[in-house]
Amino acid sequence: MSLLDSLTLDSQEARKSKDKERLSVLQVALSAIKNEQIKKQKELTDEDIVAVLSSQVKQLKDACKDFEAGGRQDLVDSTKAEIEIFSSYLPEQLDESEVENIVKQVIEKISPSGPQDFGRVMGDAMNQLKGKADGNVVQAIVKRLLS
Repeated sequence: MSLLDSLTLDSQEARKSKDKERLSVLQVALSAIKNEQIKKQKELTDEDIVAVLSSQVKQLKDACKDFEAGGRQDLVDSTKAEIEIFSSYLPEQLDESEVENIVKQVIEKISPSGPQDFGRVMGDAMNQLKGKADGNVVQAIVKRLLS
């Protein structure tokens, strides 16, 4: 079963069980996927859908930081609940040590001459870690290892 089918079925199930919060999040996800399909003018693969959902999670995490800074705990809690629902459809995220091992392999392969090769290392690392790790975590590890 494709990820889109799974999202659609879960949306229908949430509607039947009157789980308004989950239904709302799934409708946002399906809407974002539909918008991406229209933009690309083709059916999305599971990998494309993971990218869309990852983007949604990133936006929610950024919003959560803003809500915390503004002292809005009610919005922080609801945003974290939305993040959990989105994350349940994403592949398992690697921990920092696993990400660091992959970045080290990339660095060995590319043999960068210093921090000026950050873009090359980051690009190759993100290709290998797409959907498996947060870009901010990868960026921090690449910067630390190149300096």
